[in-house]
Amino acid sequence: MSSLFDRNHVRRAFARAASSYHAAAVLQQEVAKRLLESLDYLEDRQPQVILDIGSGPGHSSAAMKKRWPKAQVIALDLAQPMLVEAKKQAGWWRPFSRVCADARALPLADNSVDVIFSNLCLQWVEDLPAVFAGFRRVLKPGGLLVCSTFGHDTLVELRAAFAQADDTAHVSRFVQIAQFGDALLAAGFRDPVLDRDMFTLTYDDLPALMRELKAIGATNAMHDRRHTLTGRGRLAAAQAAYEPLRRTDGKLPSSWEVIYAHAWAPEPGAPIREHGHDVASVPLASIPIRRKPKA
Repeated sequence: MSSLFDRNHVRRAFARAASSYHAAAVLQQEVAKRLLESLDYLEDRQPQVILDIGSGPGHSSAAMKKRWPKAQVIALDLAQPMLVEAKKQAGWWRPFSRVCADARALPLADNSVDVIFSNLCLQWVEDLPAVFAGFRRVLKPGGLLVCSTFGHDTLVELRAAFAQADDTAHVSRFVQIAQFGDALLAAGFRDPVLDRDMFTLTYDDLPALMRELKAIGATNAMHDRRHTLTGRGRLAAAQAAYEPLRRTDGKLPSSWEVIYAHAWAPEPGAPIREHGHDVASVPLASIPIRRKPKA
């Protein structure tokens, strides 16, 4: 089966965006702040090894090193230039490790990590159960996973506008919240809890939104994307379709659905699947989902 996403394109996009990412990624920073608060579930525990998957320029890695200065914090990212930026956050007084690797093939030993933190990285992964199985492999029994991803309702306005321009996908596909929970259960994680936020960002025009997406590396990375320039005609058609959404303040809205999850690695010996069925402590329908109001 062919991959949904072009991993080389993802790597190149984030490599190019490394220097501009932090200044443009205001939403990502807000989501990281909320996700870091989820680490309160550790209460008085002192993690020894913390893995930040999709670390980007390393601000969350630095925050976790500050919180647990005795822990080994590992910033892992697909794009080497992002890790060069992360080095600036890893000062000599609170250094953390930096590893260039793919979230789908973690170069870490089994049962070696106490906490996996992953902020807005998993939307670039098509096989979530397989990736979560890899997360579970490196987590110690009872280890904590806290993660976030963009949900199905992200960039719905942009998707609809470009659909008026042509029949080629211009916006990546995003997961449904139930699918995200299902993937956690399929990997054998215990007691998952899902949260959901809806954010609305506003822009002067469509080109301003497109420039921001490029600045954070969030370009269309699907294999079936158009491999030529969008062209003035298609862009003009998309702008015309987007324009009726302009708000009373003169801005164009852009929706971003963020899914958060935390879950625990099972005890030793627990199978991922048994006789073709998911093994989990709760059925999918019973996963707590807290739907938050729009921000």
